[in-house]
Amino acid sequence: MSAAWECVIGLEIHTRLQTQSKLFSGAANAFGAEPNSQACAVDLGLPGVLPVPNREAVAHAVRLATAIGADFARRSVFARKNYFYPDLPKGYQISQMALPVVGPGVVECALNDGTTVQVGVTRAHLEEDAGKSVHDLLDGFTAIDLNRAGTPLLEIVSEPDMRSAAQAVAYARHMHALVRWIGVCDGNMQEGSFRCDANVSIRPAGSETLGTRTEVKNLNSFRFLERAIEFEYTRQVELLEDGGTVTQETRLYDPEADETRAMRSKEEANDYRYFPDPDLPPVVVDERFVTAVVEAMPELQHVRRARFVNSLGVAPGDAAILTNDRATADWFEAAVAAGAPARLASTWLIGEVFGRLKRDELNLEHIPLTPERFAGLLLRIEDDTISGKIAKRVFEALWESGDTADEIIEREGLKQITDSGAIDSLVDEVIAANPSQVAEYRAGKTKLMGFLVGAAMKVSAGKANPAQLNAALKAKLDI
Repeated sequence: MSAAWECVIGLEIHTRLQTQSKLFSGAANAFGAEPNSQACAVDLGLPGVLPVPNREAVAHAVRLATAIGADFARRSVFARKNYFYPDLPKGYQISQMALPVVGPGVVECALNDGTTVQVGVTRAHLEEDAGKSVHDLLDGFTAIDLNRAGTPLLEIVSEPDMRSAAQAVAYARHMHALVRWIGVCDGNMQEGSFRCDANVSIRPAGSETLGTRTEVKNLNSFRFLERAIEFEYTRQVELLEDGGTVTQETRLYDPEADETRAMRSKEEANDYRYFPDPDLPPVVVDERFVTAVVEAMPELQHVRRARFVNSLGVAPGDAAILTNDRATADWFEAAVAAGAPARLASTWLIGEVFGRLKRDELNLEHIPLTPERFAGLLLRIEDDTISGKIAKRVFEALWESGDTADEIIEREGLKQITDSGAIDSLVDEVIAANPSQVAEYRAGKTKLMGFLVGAAMKVSAGKANPAQLNAALKAKLDI
């Protein structure tokens, strides 16, 4: 980015809430159904119907407010946002304007370079989604699928605190992980469950006056978010430096052309003629409801990460990986609860287990290994029943069968040799079989120790205790 111009970025993140039904109706809130099969009379705004707020959607707002340290409004108001578009059947969208459900909060986000950025959250409000226009289904026509109409959204609006595409992506990734962690949203960006609008403006470096902003709509990948911001920044810089002006407008990002293009002029709030929805009284929430929701929340991600480091002794980098999502953290803790040494469990989970999942194109939900059987393997490493090398053979057998580590070790005769007499015999055999290498070692070529250890391990079929073998071999060679 140019040193002469500063980029100013704010994000509006739309999270589709994980509820069984829609925000104001009993219609199913599910993705992938046949077009127009999940739009009921309430979603369509037919005469005589009345909307009823979804209790669980309000609970999700409480969870978000708690997670970002924001105020949760005990009284909030739904409003009608009026505009006309083919996929908006009622001619208005029920949203929140003056009194949103979540007030100001703040999050701290880690960047790839190890720095952090603090981003203020202005507000989060509940609103229903519109339907979907499909432009490539019917030749010469636009098809309308109203399944999405009325699905519950929590729109999270940030302060314009980000100064680069990298910071915006870090914030978006942080919020993506957060809403998934607390069970608010499944985060599926391909299905539109988590999508961003980026408000981008530029100003001369050192200036405190905000420039004219453009809004890039419906960015459904972190890569597209980054590229759209970078393109928009460059476009605005070139426009101003050529003597032009930035127009306040809504733009779309075209990933194939890697550019943004104008969609429509940017509306102001008064253009939508917001007014309180006459069919919906204010949402008033009592303390018992809030307390019950907060008490049922999972341990927050950063708290769990710190506990893994401080209480379980997990390396900080490993703890960050283990707490990327709750499923992984839960699986790891289940293994530790079954007796697995925490640090060894973290190393093996991130290395062997993740590697095998990737190879088999599986996720943790479909892993053919239980935390308890995994713990059984690690305990046999910890007590020197098997070596790390043999453990990898046992791990493969664990993955392919329902047997325990003890059953596999016993059946295949894989117990580590730890008897000092047996190890001394191995050492004598190797020394006798390799006289020239022994002579060279004693003459000063100490790197041959590795060759001799390898020869001994081969004789023992990999079952000799490596530490004992090294000590015994060195003792006899140094005579």
